[in-house]
Amino acid sequence: MPVNVKGLVDRQRARRRPGIATALAVALLLAGSGCSVRNFVSARLADSLADSGEVYAQDDDIELVGAATPFGLKTIESLLLAQPQHRGLLLAAARGFAQYAYIYVATPADTAEERDIGAAYAQRERARRLYLRARNYGLRGLEVTHPGLGQMLRQDPTGAVARVDAHDVDLLYWCAVSWAAAIALAKDDAFLIADLPQTDALIDRALVLDEAFDDGAIHVFLIGYEMARKTRGGDAAATARKHFERAVELSDGLRAAPYVALAESVAVAEQKREEFEELLERALAVDPDARPEWRLANLVMQQRARWLLARIGERFGG
Repeated sequence: MPVNVKGLVDRQRARRRPGIATALAVALLLAGSGCSVRNFVSARLADSLADSGEVYAQDDDIELVGAATPFGLKTIESLLLAQPQHRGLLLAAARGFAQYAYIYVATPADTAEERDIGAAYAQRERARRLYLRARNYGLRGLEVTHPGLGQMLRQDPTGAVARVDAHDVDLLYWCAVSWAAAIALAKDDAFLIADLPQTDALIDRALVLDEAFDDGAIHVFLIGYEMARKTRGGDAAATARKHFERAVELSDGLRAAPYVALAESVAVAEQKREEFEELLERALAVDPDARPEWRLANLVMQQRARWLLARIGERFGG
């Protein structure tokens, strides 16, 4: 199941803070100083890293971002040892590990399957672990203001998320996305599949609190998710199409993700080949430079659109 790549980008604008490189240098120079100084530096560096996502989001080199991301993620994890309840860092970790797992682990597994099924399986298992790491950071972020939420989710998912307000929609979203992605890659794990009510509760609460979050990111995710869960009765495809229309409306048609999501989930399920091709061509027609903060996300989705078009016969025959 494709993960919404707004998914790939959080549009929160970075506040003006000391440069990350400068903060790192100061941290190294003061490594032997007193605890109060180290705590101050780690807190400032934590703030800088938590707000640094836009630099990656605007890049036009997918591979460059992929090479840089692991260091950033491990730096975030290191800082969380000193600042374990830093909400911004926990959000950045949830978002970062989910994005990295999708773009650089799960997606390459699809292409690897053509050459080596064993390698593809190993890649997907790694992606599953990374998604779960992202989910865990998301849950920790939610528990900063809602202690015990993780345990309550397992007992009463709907009741648990009812405590969460609009301030935490971003954490609800990334927790749900990463959890659902892990479940999609673990079809033989009955215990993980049993967590679907939790992901339902998280994303449904996010939708209620702020359906326009990040210019339609929740709706993009729900295009594929509605087709996958099919637990509500009614016409899942019709519901998915409504989410598609709203996602396109909220993003002014400048995101490739809604078109790719509808093509992969609904058009394939209904075996509508012409619509499949039309949707992917519309994704490719999106100008990545029209919204710089969505540039990387659009390039990733357009890369997937080309891959899908090149293998159209696998999904429709002929």
